[in-house]
Amino acid sequence: MEYSAAYRLAEEIKQSDEYRTYHQLKDTVMSDETQAALIREFQKLQVALQMNMITGRQNDPEEVSRFSALTTLLMSKQEISQYLMSEIQLQQTVADIMKIVTEAAGLDVQLPV
Repeated sequence: MEYSAAYRLAEEIKQSDEYRTYHQLKDTVMSDETQAALIREFQKLQVALQMNMITGRQNDPEEVSRFSALTTLLMSKQEISQYLMSEIQLQQTVADIMKIVTEAAGLDVQLPV
C-alpha cells in the first residue's frame, strides 16, 4: 500500500485552522509555567476520572472535587479556556478522520463521539 495520501492528509491537517489555532494557543498558555502545571494536572485528573468510569471503578470524591475546582479556575481564564476548546475541536477533527478511515477499511471500531 502506498502511504503518500496519508502524508498529504497529515500536511493538510497541519495547514488547517484547527491545528494552527490549537498550536498558537498552546504555545501561549504553556509558556507560563504555572498555567502549564495547572493544565497538566487538569489533564491528569481528567484521564484518571475517565478511566475509572470506563473500568467501573468509583471516583474518589476528593479527586472529583479537585477536578471541578480546577476546571472552574482554568475556564475562568480566557486564554486557557480558548486553548482547551481548541484542543477539543482538533480532537474532534481527528476523530472524524479516523471514523472515515476505519469505515473505508471495513473495521468495526466504535469511537467516542
